Amino acid sequence: MELTIRDATSDDVPAILSIINHAIAHTTAVYDYQPRSLEVQQAWFDKKQVDNMPVLVADYQGKIIGFGSYGIFRPWEGYRFSVEHSIYVSEESRGKGVGKMLLEVLIDRARKQGFHTMIAGIDAENVVSCELHRKLGFQETGRLKEVGYKFDKWLDLAFMQLYL
Repeated sequence: MELTIRDATSDDVPAILSIINHAIAHTTAVYDYQPRSLEVQQAWFDKKQVDNMPVLVADYQGKIIGFGSYGIFRPWEGYRFSVEHSIYVSEESRGKGVGKMLLEVLIDRARKQGFHTMIAGIDAENVVSCELHRKLGFQETGRLKEVGYKFDKWLDLAFMQLYL
């Protein structure tokens, strides 16, 4: 697969929106219920730019098939060296290494920006994502039981962490 991981532009926001809205509607990768609007997703993208936080896209022959980003873990100054990331891959592109490529670039960017640790909050039943993170050196450091509720069931949130 000829795939390019690159910085997203405003032109990529509609494709990012399509991927995140599919995840909202069909998965527990994000605990939102309602699809996002283009305005909301554009505001998210603009804030990432202002905050100097990366938004990456996986571009396969001009089509965006995944994206990833990170931001400061919590909004207080003491957390300024810790980032939490998210990665989403289009349904038809899962299982092809796209998420791994996005995560590897995000890890590299976080190191270059001088962050100390990277955190993932993953639905505990998402075995594929947990295993991907383990393969790249993340360790599960905590689990919050039944903190999410979606699709008529309680969901556990696993926290995984990598020291950079």
